[in-house]
Amino acid sequence: MADLRGNWRIILLVVMLAASGVALFVPSASLSSGEVTGATNLQYGLELDGGTRIRSPVVGMSATQLDVQQEDSAVVTNVSERLGVPRIDVAVRDCEASGVDCRTDQGHVVEVFNESVDRSAFVDALREENIQRVDGTQVSAQHVRDDPSPETYERMASSIQSKLDATGLTGGTATVASSASGQRYVVVEAPNRQPEALVELLDERGLVTLTVRYPANGTMEERVIADADDIRTVDPPRNPENARSWQVPVKLTQRGGERFQQTLNGVGFTEEGNYRSCPQNASATSTRNDQGYCLLTIVNGDVKGAFSMDPQLARTIRSGQFDDDPRFFFTAGNQSDAQNIQTNLEAGALPAPLDLDQRQTFALEGALADQFKGNALITAIVAVLAVSFTVYIRYRNVTVAAPMVVTALSEVVLLLGFASVVGLPLDLSHIAGFIAVIGTGVDDLIIIADEVMAEEVNSQRVFQSRFRKAFWVIGAAAATTIIAMSPLAVLSLGDLRGFAIITILGVLLGVLVTRPAYGDILRSFVTGDK
Repeated sequence: MADLRGNWRIILLVVMLAASGVALFVPSASLSSGEVTGATNLQYGLELDGGTRIRSPVVGMSATQLDVQQEDSAVVTNVSERLGVPRIDVAVRDCEASGVDCRTDQGHVVEVFNESVDRSAFVDALREENIQRVDGTQVSAQHVRDDPSPETYERMASSIQSKLDATGLTGGTATVASSASGQRYVVVEAPNRQPEALVELLDERGLVTLTVRYPANGTMEERVIADADDIRTVDPPRNPENARSWQVPVKLTQRGGERFQQTLNGVGFTEEGNYRSCPQNASATSTRNDQGYCLLTIVNGDVKGAFSMDPQLARTIRSGQFDDDPRFFFTAGNQSDAQNIQTNLEAGALPAPLDLDQRQTFALEGALADQFKGNALITAIVAVLAVSFTVYIRYRNVTVAAPMVVTALSEVVLLLGFASVVGLPLDLSHIAGFIAVIGTGVDDLIIIADEVMAEEVNSQRVFQSRFRKAFWVIGAAAATTIIAMSPLAVLSLGDLRGFAIITILGVLLGVLVTRPAYGDILRSFVTGDK
C-alpha cells in the first residue's frame, strides 16, 4: 500500500497510456464520427490524406446599434421589397442574437446578403423604414460594415457542416476563422474532394421550394407551398418503376401539412381536371409551365421538376385529411438532381452566399499526401533515435537515459490518444508539434536529472528538495512556452495553429503527468526507495 501511495504518479501515467492505447487501436473507441482507415483510429487532415480547403468571406453587409420599433418579420419584408431582393436575403436580430458585444453594440442588427445591393441603397432602405440608431441619429454609410454579423458566420459554418454531413463527406469540417484585421472567413475542409467539386457544393445556396403554378386572372401565378422549414423527415431518392422522373419522399411538419393543404385547395389545384392538367413535357424542361396546374420543384431558382398529382392524393387533400399524415415527394428529372434536393432539404439553405470570388484554395492530391505521411513517419523515427543517442552520450548510463526517452515518448502516445478520441485530423503542423514536444520534454528531463544527480543523493528528503528545485525551473519554462504559443493557438494563422495547440497540450501533459512520473522513476533508481 505504501508503494502505491509513493508511486501513484507512475501508476497514473501507466493508466493513461493504457487508455491511449485503447483509443488508438480499439475499434469504435473514438468519440468522433469521422471515417477511420488503417490500423489505428487516427484521422488525417488534408496534408496527410489529400483534399481541398477553401477559405471564403460571406457576402453581405450589416448595420449595428439600430433602434428597430417594428416586428422583425415586418422589417425583413419591407426592407427586402425596397431593395428588390428575396426575404431570405435580409435578417434582423437583436445584439444578443447577433454575436456582437451588447455593451458597445446595443439595439438591433440588420443585415442584407445580396451582392447586387450597395451601401447607399441599404442605408436608404433603413431610413425609409424610419430606423434610426439607438443614440437617435440617422443611419449613414459609415455605420454599415461590409461584412455580416458573427452570428451569421456561425450559422453559415453550421449549415455548411450539415451540408457536408448530408452528402456523406466523412471528415469534412466547416469552421469560422478571423484575421488579425478582424475580417472573418468560413473555412471548409473536405478530404478526398477536388476543388471544383467543393466549389460546386458551396456555390449552391440550397434553396429548395415546392411551388404551385396555376392560372389566375388571365396570367400564371406561383405560390410556395413547402420549403425546408416545413420538412420533418427526408427519405432517399427513388425511381418508381423506372419512370423518367425521380422522387424525394418527405414528411411535412404539422404546420407544413396545413399550409400545403390550404394553399392547394385555395388555388383550386385539387379540383377535378386541375390536378392532372400539368403538360406532359413539363417535367422534361427547366422552364415554368404556361398553362395548366403544375407543382414545381425549384432549386436555387431553377425548375428541376414539374408534375401533376395522383387522383387519390388530390382527393385526400380536398377532403382535409392530408394533414393527418402529411407525406409527399419532390420530383426531379434525374438522379443527380434528386440527390441534390435530398442534401439541401436535410441540411437546410445557407443563411447567405459565400463570396467565392474572394476565396483562398488549398488542394493536395492523395498520392502526394501519402508521400508526406511516409516522410513524416521517417522524420519522427529519426528524431527519436537522435534524441535517444544524444541522451545516452550525455549520461553513459542506461538506467538514467532509457526512462528519460521512454517518458518523453509517452507524451507523444498520450497526445495521439487524445487526437484519436476527439477525432483531430492530423496534419504536418501537428507532426511538427509532436517532434517539438519530444525535444522540449527531453530538455526538461535533463534538467531534472542534472539537478538531482549533481551530487550524491543519500536520502529521499535530499532527492525531493532537488527535484522541487528543478521542477520550479521547468514549470517556469512551461508557463513561458504556453504564453508564447497561446496567440498562435487562438488566431487563425493556418498551420501555425495546429503546431501551437499540440505544443501547448504536450507541455501541459509533461508538467502535470510525465515529469512527475519521471521523478518517481528516477528516485527509485537513485535512492533505492530509501
